[in-house]
Amino acid sequence: MLNSGEPNSMTQRRLGKKPARLDPRTYRLSTPLSFRLPTPPPAVNWAADADWPMWCNDRLGCCTQVSVASAIRTWTGSALTPIVLSDDEVVTNYSAESGYVENDPSTDQGAVEVEVLSRWCREGYERPGQTRDYLTAFGYINPKDTQSVHRAIAMLGGLYIGLTLPQYACVGNNDWVIDPTADNSIAGGHAVWLHGYDSDWLYLNTWGGPRRMSYDFFTTRCDEAYGLISRQNWTNLKGMSPEDEALDDLVEELQSTAG
Repeated sequence: MLNSGEPNSMTQRRLGKKPARLDPRTYRLSTPLSFRLPTPPPAVNWAADADWPMWCNDRLGCCTQVSVASAIRTWTGSALTPIVLSDDEVVTNYSAESGYVENDPSTDQGAVEVEVLSRWCREGYERPGQTRDYLTAFGYINPKDTQSVHRAIAMLGGLYIGLTLPQYACVGNNDWVIDPTADNSIAGGHAVWLHGYDSDWLYLNTWGGPRRMSYDFFTTRCDEAYGLISRQNWTNLKGMSPEDEALDDLVEELQSTAG
């Protein structure tokens, strides 16, 4: 079951990523990123000191929208002032995309990542204030291509990924590493937002807190990864990212690679 996260002593943890649907029309980001950043920096962490809400992922399979909220919080915290979505906004976005109806558990079925991202581009999602949040574009990154993973995190402020989590990764607050002695039966799919890396770890947030993930765990368990381009959130007043990346130029290059 998608929402069969095992309980620990503090809370129920829910999953909610449906199986990966790799749309051949999705842009490929590796080539534009490698052209603009041949050698990524050895370490980046855009949200090292952030506090992370649970965003109702203890009772709903809304992890795909938790990752949307995490991206917005990371981008705005790095470029200007952090914008943190409320629980109600995350649930509203989950309902709008997935069809979830409050207080009807049968409708809590999770979501497909490419559909979540496509709707974000097309119709936008709720956010604090009077404007909706719109994603400019997104592109597929091969999770086994570590250089492209690093480039996406360094240049775009993070990476939106999907994992097939084993049961042992759904309990406790330990680092996610390969553990052949633990319960490796698959609990389900889970969406998370990567906001940093160094030579040893990838950095993310899930279930209301920070976490580290080993590269072996990532390449073994990650079945989809997307770099996200947000003019609305990942720019300063000059239209540049915090690393002086002109996002309009990147979008133009990205679209030119579409086949």
